[in-house]
Amino acid sequence: MTVRLPLFPLNSVLFPGLVLPLNVFEERYRAMMRQLLKTPEEDPRRFAVVAIRDGHEVAPSAPGMPDPTALPERGPAAGFGTDPVKAFHAVGCVADAATIRERADGTFEVLATGTTRVRLTSLDTSGPFLTAELEELPEEPGDEAGALAEGVLRAFRQYQKRLAGARERSLSTTTDLPDQPSVVSYLVAAAMMLDTPTKQRLLQAPDTASRLRDELKLLRAETSIIRTLPSLPASDLTRGPTSLN
Repeated sequence: MTVRLPLFPLNSVLFPGLVLPLNVFEERYRAMMRQLLKTPEEDPRRFAVVAIRDGHEVAPSAPGMPDPTALPERGPAAGFGTDPVKAFHAVGCVADAATIRERADGTFEVLATGTTRVRLTSLDTSGPFLTAELEELPEEPGDEAGALAEGVLRAFRQYQKRLAGARERSLSTTTDLPDQPSVVSYLVAAAMMLDTPTKQRLLQAPDTASRLRDELKLLRAETSIIRTLPSLPASDLTRGPTSLN
């Protein structure tokens, strides 16, 4: 099944089930939000998020980057090169905007949630913002997903304890973690302190079991590393900073 949706490139990976706060100030994305606001409230206000492979999340808005005499680049594909499709990872996630609030200065505060994985098949740059044709990707369980999820949860709790200890912070044990394998796989992928290429690899895993196997290896490796380090940069486990776009 294919869908056509506005495309919002980010320097981060969105996973199904995870909340995405956005501070929208670029004109191309402001135009996108104005269009989404025209959707009836009872219908989903959806757009797709893809991680940027090459390019810039925010296009230059004034001369000086890097040539002080250069004119700023404008348009829906600004900052993404002559072939924007190559600037993005092919697998992304549909986001459902629960809240789109326009501020007095014309910028937007948006709160969305990841829903379904999609594959980018084509890109339309003719409008005020990027629009993409996307193929929805089913989430297949794979072999032994349930047992793997249990192992990942045990390893993740150990990872949390080690990370909290390295940061000299207390760990809350009251938070209930899910037990559905696919939900576990996405939560852990989002919560771990990993670089964008590694998170992207987890997003586009062929099935839940493959993602969980990869996460189990990563958790064991990261926990071992943390054990040998006296301290780590502070970063919340289950939420990221508001993305500026």
